[in-house]
Amino acid sequence: MFAGLLLVALATIAAAVRVGSALERARREATLCHLLALFAPAVQAVRDDPRQYLVWHPLAQASRRLFADAAGALDAAVGGPFPFAPAALKEAHAQWTAVWLTWERSHDGDYALRAAALERELDRSGEGSTPLGRARMAALEREKLERYQERYQQYITTARALQRLAEAGEA
Repeated sequence: MFAGLLLVALATIAAAVRVGSALERARREATLCHLLALFAPAVQAVRDDPRQYLVWHPLAQASRRLFADAAGALDAAVGGPFPFAPAALKEAHAQWTAVWLTWERSHDGDYALRAAALERELDRSGEGSTPLGRARMAALEREKLERYQERYQQYITTARALQRLAEAGEA
């Protein structure tokens, strides 16, 4: 009888161990799925807008610390740090600079056209050399400069933040 009870106890323990292992495996897989679902949009968001790197990076780093085992498994599966490989930071910085240069050229072109149109209008109306005409030209130049300064501030702030991450060696 004692042997029978011992057998039942051992079978119960073995079943509990198997159930515990299955639950742990399920938890691990759920964590992996949640991290994949969370960061899949981040990868695309960073490609679309490099500023998004600054939003997603702290979340990725926190997730890597909180779920180190899952992060390691994902790193192994994708062949590098998940969700952002070190090259992603350099790409984000390069893309942000390219976006800035494109905007700068477009901005200069837009305002050159607007200035030419205003100058033509003022010449046609005979107001080109009047105080009002000069004030309108000066207002357009001020507007151009203000827009440039606003956008440049955005560019510099983001570029410096990306640079600080790169210098810190974080991806």
